Amino acid sequence: MAKKKVGILTAGGLAPCLSSAVGGLIERYSEIDPSIEIICYTDGYKGLLLGEFLTVGPEERSEAGVLHRYGGSPIGNSRVKLTNVKDCVKRGLVKEGEDPLQVAAERLKSDGVSILHTIGGDDTNTTAADLAAFLKENAYDLTVVGLPKTIDNDVIPIRQSLGAWTAAEEGAKFFANVVAEHNANPRMLIVHEVMGRNCGWLTAATARAYRQQLAHKTFAYGLGLAKDRLDVHGIYLPEMELNIEEEAQRLHGVMDRWNCVNLFISEGAGVDAIIAEREAAGEELPRDAFGHVRLDAVNPGKWFAEQFAKKLDAEKVLVQKSGYFARSAPANVEDLRLIKGCVDLAVEVALRGESGVVGHDEEKEFQLRAIEFDRIAGGKAFDFSVAWCRDLFDQIGQRMGKKVEVSH
Repeated sequence: MAKKKVGILTAGGLAPCLSSAVGGLIERYSEIDPSIEIICYTDGYKGLLLGEFLTVGPEERSEAGVLHRYGGSPIGNSRVKLTNVKDCVKRGLVKEGEDPLQVAAERLKSDGVSILHTIGGDDTNTTAADLAAFLKENAYDLTVVGLPKTIDNDVIPIRQSLGAWTAAEEGAKFFANVVAEHNANPRMLIVHEVMGRNCGWLTAATARAYRQQLAHKTFAYGLGLAKDRLDVHGIYLPEMELNIEEEAQRLHGVMDRWNCVNLFISEGAGVDAIIAEREAAGEELPRDAFGHVRLDAVNPGKWFAEQFAKKLDAEKVLVQKSGYFARSAPANVEDLRLIKGCVDLAVEVALRGESGVVGHDEEKEFQLRAIEFDRIAGGKAFDFSVAWCRDLFDQIGQRMGKKVEVSH
């Protein structure tokens, strides 16, 4: 029986699990069979196409545990879709007339890789599925086992994506400093934009984590240091209905009472309306390799701030984004535990020759298993009717709707 050779790559945006997952895979394979060869393709699918990788030798294996203490991805990421031929050619990853899937397949063949671990979101893992299917059709047996990375926590049908808990905790830490700006100016509007294109889980979880931190602090009301001035006054998610006029009326009372308003906004909240508005005006918005409009070009936080500023008679507006701060953090204790369980199973199923994405399957009684690639999809909506989120909205006095409908 031929000896197994393992390839590892990380792709897409960062999340607080990538470094730990890479380290965990190396550690687990080394525990089971130190003779199994391991290589790490650098910069995701870009490195695979160009044949760029790191060889994991004895020294690298001994250092793998260090990766649990760091964020980012030591082996590098990129956003490459192997079925987007035009983009791959434009970026110099393949030559004109070449099929990126075939180039990647030939590279894996020549490198002798029999197991490929992809650590990424739905785009990364569906791309891995495309690659596995192509190789199977061309009589090359490759086992592909993915790990679900996305701070948005929006991969269908996975209950909890690696790194999302940490991102919420780190976003709360970020805002704990930003909110102190409320007393830099009278009638201050602070907008905290949180990542989450299609799913509001991270925004809601970050607001909850921040308010939990706030609950353990002491205040000096007589000197103006009041909990209410540091609190969250509004939360806006992609799944929610939003009537800006009604919200502005509610928030104006908050501004009058506390001289500030603090909002948590998902980067995907109202984004369809913003895109439609700007494209109707003749603007062409840039898109990534997967066809998504780049949200940094849309700038939802700025748009929301502009909608509310005049209606609240704000004298100063501050928009801050916690995404890069949160997504590049090292994994917290909860995520390290989740990563360990997923990594151990990923190695187990890979050595058995089973492909899929490892996670707790919401459609199979939350069993931790290798979920079939054809069932993996992105854009899972957040069910904000769950008890902890209902309580969160009740505490800040905000009405909850079911669908994003932006009214001017």
